Amino acid sequence: MKLTILIDNISKETCLTAEWGLAIYIEYEGRKILLDGGTTGVFTENAKELGIDLSGVDMAVLSHMHADHSDGLYEFFRINDHAKLYARSASPAGYIPCYLQRGKSYMKYGGIDRRILKEFGDRITYVSGKFELCYGAFLLPHSTPGLEKKGKRVGQYVKIAGKLTPDDYRHEQSLIFRTEKGLVVFNSCSHGGADVIIQEAMEAFPGEKIYAMIGGFHLFKLRDDEVRAFAERLAALDVACIITGHCSGQRGYDLLKERLGDRVQQMYAGLTMEL
Repeated sequence: MKLTILIDNISKETCLTAEWGLAIYIEYEGRKILLDGGTTGVFTENAKELGIDLSGVDMAVLSHMHADHSDGLYEFFRINDHAKLYARSASPAGYIPCYLQRGKSYMKYGGIDRRILKEFGDRITYVSGKFELCYGAFLLPHSTPGLEKKGKRVGQYVKIAGKLTPDDYRHEQSLIFRTEKGLVVFNSCSHGGADVIIQEAMEAFPGEKIYAMIGGFHLFKLRDDEVRAFAERLAALDVACIITGHCSGQRGYDLLKERLGDRVQQMYAGLTMEL
């Protein structure tokens, strides 16, 4: 299994662009998979610089319906004419509108670009439950109750039956692969909590070891003591490889590194790894 970070908040290569967002290219058992598309579609230019042909992607996955992970997929669909996008079913129609609270009364739309739904809606497959994407690869929803408390705290909402309600992240999913070393779990923002997601994966795959957790951990708004407490919970779960960036933020990454040492690696545009 090989992964390449196509877009992240930071880049260590002058020829690659960084933006607030995430897109990851994954090669697994002969399959080429795209996870998310960042905010603007500039990840497609990074892919060219890295010698990756996105027209050859077999399937795409949307981790959740926020704009900084979904909107760049518009450019992907223009490049790739066949790959389906697998998203989590979050309403009877599949799609759910997402909003960000700005001040006490203003809500800003922060969901997937509606042009994608209009022009490429026939290429989106909405999935439910534990879904087998291909042999050895799965999509897993949250199974933990009470996540709407986390949504309210960070000012993230969804519209259900015409009413705004704190986001319970029903539209968020993990992409999980079986490897010789154990399960590799991707969750691009981990709004439900990376420690919670690891526990959900352990319950969904009883008896299987979690080898790696990869993604953003949404630490950038947390206090230092909260990040340190999270690092302790992560340490107790005994995951050997942790790769994080994007919404973890530099301060969050540094605090994790302080506690977890070499188990933690920083994500950046252009990072390539084999697991």
